[in-house]
Amino acid sequence: MSHHFLPGKAINPSSVKSPRMFLKNKLFWIVILAFAARLLVGVSLHLGLPLYGHDNSVEDQAGYVFTDAHIRDDQAWKLAGSDRPIWDAFSRKFSSDQYGGLLAFSAFVYRYFSPDAQRPLLLILLSALVAASGVPFLWLGARQVFGEKIAYPAAWVFALYPESVLLGSSAMREPYLLTFSAMAFWGFVKWRGASTTHSASLRAPLSATVIGLLGMLLVSPAIALAHLIIFAGWVFFMNESRSLSWKSVFIFLLIFAVGLFALSAALNRSGQFDSLSPLRVVNDWLKLTVQWDAYQLERGSGWVQKLFDEMPEWMRLPFVAVYGVLQPVLPAALFEPTNALWQAIYIVRAAGWYALLPALILSFGAAAGQGSSQKRNVLLWLSLLVWTWILLAALRGGGDSWDNPRYRAILFAWQAVMAGGVWVWWRETRNAWGKRVLWCEAALLLVFTHWYATRYLHWGGQLPFPLMVGLIVAVWGIILGLGWWLDKRRIARPRM
Repeated sequence: MSHHFLPGKAINPSSVKSPRMFLKNKLFWIVILAFAARLLVGVSLHLGLPLYGHDNSVEDQAGYVFTDAHIRDDQAWKLAGSDRPIWDAFSRKFSSDQYGGLLAFSAFVYRYFSPDAQRPLLLILLSALVAASGVPFLWLGARQVFGEKIAYPAAWVFALYPESVLLGSSAMREPYLLTFSAMAFWGFVKWRGASTTHSASLRAPLSATVIGLLGMLLVSPAIALAHLIIFAGWVFFMNESRSLSWKSVFIFLLIFAVGLFALSAALNRSGQFDSLSPLRVVNDWLKLTVQWDAYQLERGSGWVQKLFDEMPEWMRLPFVAVYGVLQPVLPAALFEPTNALWQAIYIVRAAGWYALLPALILSFGAAAGQGSSQKRNVLLWLSLLVWTWILLAALRGGGDSWDNPRYRAILFAWQAVMAGGVWVWWRETRNAWGKRVLWCEAALLLVFTHWYATRYLHWGGQLPFPLMVGLIVAVWGIILGLGWWLDKRRIARPRM
């Protein structure tokens, strides 16, 4: 008996009998909507920002949402028009791309497909195509492991989550990383499933895994390393009877070593770190980055600076982490003054995050409620990794409402799978804690909305920030305590 849980049924090629049947396929329309949403948003913002964006913003007037995309696009065009080789993108001459992979790809596209003119919309089109192409891989991976019940909601979340759409509508690293992540996910779980059932055909899943990992190595080595950790934990918690082959272990260690050296070399392109140890370079970079982002958060906000002065030093880092998890803050998006176009972008991004956040919080409960020990262990492992990454992104991005969510979205493929699993779990169990988490989030948003409204619109007296936090925690305690008491009473009630 196979130790894998809920394997998806093999796709029968004969079931697709005509183009009409293909057009009726739900997955086909999810992919089309994912591509159309990103292309429409990308073209609209590129054309609309010069007209309706900030007049004093270089990026707005050039039609770019992200500063990184603007700088990278200009440097790619210069590299493409020069006599230098494309791989110069990986040298220290270019600062727009920390790792060089996407800059090299953009320069290649310009040099060989658009040598006569710089066409940012061409790169936006490619980003939309790449982002949408990750949807079927995510669906296949989720279907292989969890079945179609979870695969479809996971695919919908992956396709239409606002932050993912915005990133996929720009020439950024994230749409490429998300698709490589989905490819590696499907290839890995398909390979594991096929190898335990002695399947003769491993070429496709192995190719997808290798391409996904190599793609991540070129675009962002840290993400390739993160996926190797995810896959290693997956194998461990599956606890399969068949041991790993030496070939698999060797490939894993080789990719991990290459990724670690590539990451340390990319981080030390400026020669800032003297250490020759890759682990030391990565550790020093992370410490300096967190300290710098905390300093930037304090310097950029008067009320944060005031809070930092009043709180013990040991509380500052946890405060940055919690504040980072809440970014982009929905009440702030509603009330902070800006022009209409940017406010709409802020509100949609924030609303998407606050719609996803309860599912990620409930992922531990959904995982613990699984009947299969293997399924429970692997879902708990994924929940732990997802939240570890969210907290790292919060510390790395601090209170920045742009970089923080962007870093967080890099592992969004796994967040989408968890969200799909939580959605199915809640629909099947109607667990009372789902509503309680929603009530807690509603309390947070209500109190925070009042605080921002009094700050910017002067509606009544503004609560001191510590008192506001205390009020939120008190309401949470009432909701969670009452829920625990009701559950205990229900269990103790004798059955008639």
